[in-house]
Amino acid sequence: MWESYKKSFQSYLKLEKSLSGNSTEAYLRDVDKLTEYLQTQLPVPGPADITLKHLQAFVARIAELGMQPASQARVISGIRAFYRFCMLENIVQQDPALLLEAPKTRRTLPDVLSFEEIERILSAIDLSKPEGTRNKAILETMYGCGLRVSELVQLRISQLYLDAGYVRVIGKGDKERLIPVGDTAAKHIKIYLHEIRCHVAVKPGNEDIVFLNNRGTQLTRVMIFLIIKDLAAKARIPKTISPHTFRHSFATHLIEGGANLRAVQEMLGHESITTTEIYTHLDREFLRKTLHQYHPLFSKSR
Repeated sequence: MWESYKKSFQSYLKLEKSLSGNSTEAYLRDVDKLTEYLQTQLPVPGPADITLKHLQAFVARIAELGMQPASQARVISGIRAFYRFCMLENIVQQDPALLLEAPKTRRTLPDVLSFEEIERILSAIDLSKPEGTRNKAILETMYGCGLRVSELVQLRISQLYLDAGYVRVIGKGDKERLIPVGDTAAKHIKIYLHEIRCHVAVKPGNEDIVFLNNRGTQLTRVMIFLIIKDLAAKARIPKTISPHTFRHSFATHLIEGGANLRAVQEMLGHESITTTEIYTHLDREFLRKTLHQYHPLFSKSR
């Protein structure tokens, strides 16, 4: 019974909501978790039999199993989406997820690199090796454009407009956006393309991919993480650093420099301005530290 509804839900997400394959699979996994729990109920209720109490018991169960509040909220979001679909298709007459509350999650501020730390990481790259030139272009692009790691590894040559100062990015939900690319990042991308990539034996299907491994295929997200982890260790930076750290640093440095929040939202590809607003909190922390460091009333007490 549930499988046919899940297949219809999958089609709805892909065709009507235009969600990417990854987003669609995430929603389906959320519904799978619910149906796995429901297998413990006898008889097994169908979508129309589910009540708010069923859903509350399910949420209590995944919390007991140790699922973190943020992950619980993600699952609840998927179940809500499924029942909105069920209402549209008249599979159910009432939405049991309407009053389902998600656990309160504490939004933690991500680690951010200072400009000096970014320069140290870039200086740790061995430019005598071909992969060093590639890695320099990768990090300059990540920091210079604020790309998600998925956007970086999927970046195509046909999306580069370096002479005009832009790159075209396919973000979450297959949404396109144009991002300005600075002279430094553009310069290093061109060096990589014209001096290194042109000598790589490109495997079929990867001809338009910008950043390739030494086998001529697209780099993986894990490979980008390992490159950054290795460089951070060489630069002796003790912070927890990931590809996303460069995106956070890009946004934070823009806000600290006085950039318009809407402009930063557009460059990051955030659907909601509230997601971008986390960087105003980072900015406030920067201002507080600046006050303590330079204001005579505070600096006297040090």
